[in-house]
Amino acid sequence: MNLIKERFAIDTALDDYRSQLDSIPDDVFQTTPPDGGWSFSEVYSHILMATLGSSIGLEKCANGCPPTEDGMNFLGRLMMFTGSFPPIKTKLPAAVAAKMPVSKLSKEEAKNLLIKCRKRVDDSVMLVKSASPDSRYKHPRLGMLNAKQWFKFIRIHLEHHLKQLRRIKNKFRLS
Repeated sequence: MNLIKERFAIDTALDDYRSQLDSIPDDVFQTTPPDGGWSFSEVYSHILMATLGSSIGLEKCANGCPPTEDGMNFLGRLMMFTGSFPPIKTKLPAAVAAKMPVSKLSKEEAKNLLIKCRKRVDDSVMLVKSASPDSRYKHPRLGMLNAKQWFKFIRIHLEHHLKQLRRIKNKFRLS
């Protein structure tokens, strides 16, 4: 994994989230799309809380998770290899939904969480560099990830939900 490229891709994705936030009409931001699914607001809630949660997993690895030989499961290996989610629709695991419920954020709350996420990513880079590859913390779907893998997951997850924002824009016929 190239840490510089991953960091650049994360920054690019966060910039895209910030830019899109300004382009989404206020009256549509918290509105459920016509055929159901998450609103823009709920996607922002999920992705920003998941980014913060992933940075905590990364920090746990960097600050002394016990070393383990346990690793990623098949889905985790597939995602790390391809650098993306598989092309199938999945639902948020119930355990994650219970721990980090999706809410309808205001645009101001989303902006503040974006700032917080960017700060956490900034702080995480040095931790990734010094973390042991054998120190791993459990991801709810992917198995045991080390700090580098958590960092890469942040990028993969951010990019995945940018695609979801595009689908929601299409549902509302926004350009």
